[in-house]
Amino acid sequence: MNERITKLMIEAGKTIPRDKYIDADFCNQFAGLIVAECMEVFSKDLPEPGDGKMLEVINRVCNVAEHFGVD
Repeated sequence: MNERITKLMIEAGKTIPRDKYIDADFCNQFAGLIVAECMEVFSKDLPEPGDGKMLEVINRVCNVAEHFGVD
C-alpha cells in the first residue's frame, strides 16, 4: 500500500493500517481525505490565468468535490 494512503488511514482514525475492522465513520473520513487530496493535486496543475482552460479545471475540481460531498 502507498505510504500516503497509510498516513491518511491513520489520520482518519486507524492506528493500525492493517486492522480488519472498518466502521462507517472511518470509511467516510478516509474517503473524504482521499478526495480532498486528489482535489489538491488537481489544483496544483492549473493553467496560466487567461488560458481559457483554467475555468474548466476549476469546474472539474469542484465537480469532484460535489460528487463526493466534500467541502
